[in-house]
Amino acid sequence: MSEFHGLVELEIPRLRRYARALTRRADRADDLVQDTLLRAISKSHLWQTGTDLRAWLFTIMHNHYVNMVRRAMRDEATIDIDQMSSSLVAVTDPTASSQLRELEDSLARLPGEQREVILLVGLEGMSYETAAQVLNVPVGTVRSRLSRGRDALRRLMGMPEKAERATPKEAVPLAA
Repeated sequence: MSEFHGLVELEIPRLRRYARALTRRADRADDLVQDTLLRAISKSHLWQTGTDLRAWLFTIMHNHYVNMVRRAMRDEATIDIDQMSSSLVAVTDPTASSQLRELEDSLARLPGEQREVILLVGLEGMSYETAAQVLNVPVGTVRSRLSRGRDALRRLMGMPEKAERATPKEAVPLAA
């Protein structure tokens, strides 16, 4: 196996995690990862040694996913919400399971652009610069979408706004 194939193989768990978050179905995620890997291997001559392979693979996946969504919209395909929703289950803590389900539902309600940035930066731990490269947008756009997405998630989940969280519960006046 070539060095390239070995490096690609190391990225499969991250690709699967991002694909699951995008598609919210294990079978579709597996198909997306497989398509991404096939494209990457067939286009391996385009990857430049020393560049960020992870960003390159995520860019391939993102572009393929966007094309799939556009094709589905163009073909007027309907999507059954029940089929699209999958749940993360924490077996030992029932409250964690409901919190994860609430988070998943809230993420699903975000605009796609905000959800993608939150998943890349928050879930995958990508830098703003790498996420911008994957999404083919300026870094400022990533920051803006991330900020708006986080604010929207807080609202959807009934969490306090940033300013409220930063304010102490009891303000003690300073003596004059």
